[in-house]
Amino acid sequence: MMTEKLFCFGLGFSARLVADRLRDEGWKIAGTTRSTDKADALRAQGIEPYIFSDDTPVSDIQTALDGVTHILVSAPPGGNGDPVLAHHAHDLAALPDGTWIGYLSTTGVYGDRDGAVVTEDDDLLPSGKRGRRRVAAEKAWFDLGRRHGLCVQSFRLAGIYGPGRNALETVRSGRARRVVKAGQVFSRIHVNDIAQTVLASIKRPDAGAAYNVCDDDAAPPQDVIAYASGLLGMDPPPEEDFATADLSPMAASFYEDNKRVANDRIKAELGVKLRFTDYKSGLLTLHDEIMAKINGTKAKIR
Repeated sequence: MMTEKLFCFGLGFSARLVADRLRDEGWKIAGTTRSTDKADALRAQGIEPYIFSDDTPVSDIQTALDGVTHILVSAPPGGNGDPVLAHHAHDLAALPDGTWIGYLSTTGVYGDRDGAVVTEDDDLLPSGKRGRRRVAAEKAWFDLGRRHGLCVQSFRLAGIYGPGRNALETVRSGRARRVVKAGQVFSRIHVNDIAQTVLASIKRPDAGAAYNVCDDDAAPPQDVIAYASGLLGMDPPPEEDFATADLSPMAASFYEDNKRVANDRIKAELGVKLRFTDYKSGLLTLHDEIMAKINGTKAKIR
């Protein structure tokens, strides 16, 4: 029986967790990183590494893709489009028919909906430059799949959080702010639920499918910071009016879009049962894990 092999273009926060779980199931894992130091670390962890960046293609792509049964793409598009397709579209087109390709996109493809609910059937109306690049990249991946018989799926990820990357860490570091924009809500997703959704898609492949990957509770960002502060026994930072808050252009851009993202499709079609249905359950578990590490005990199972 052939061993399945996953190749990741980009082994970031979300893709790495998917790779680790499949490696634990006996899959071969290969993937890209930007530096030789990180490549050495990946090799030591049982992952076959390759160097890749926007301006550096994989030097031995034929070896890299040899025996690959699944591809996961987390490299973001840049000013020149999707870097993976720019360098390796021809190589990917030569993969066997039906090869599974997962593209990690964002809910930013929907743009601003003034707080309304969006589903995967809604038009893609991105607000800013990053969103427009994502829409173009999604289209290019789906086009590649249709033309060459590849099983491409897109995962539109909401705001990602998880161990080491969450509101608790922001509050503890003193960097937290409670910027209030009336009526503003964001959807979020715990990295563990991203991984289980991608793994569910691998088991139930559907060429051309797009999936919103988010929890059940779109919420104002200031509420998340207040809850995290409460868990830590700290006073929350003061509220700041968005209209007068001193924000960098990047920080301000996150407030351009206001929408509630529906996640019914991952539940109905992939059988996903979210472990963390809202930010409170996710942060509470992360808090338990932080305190267990500090105290040298085991985290509670919730």
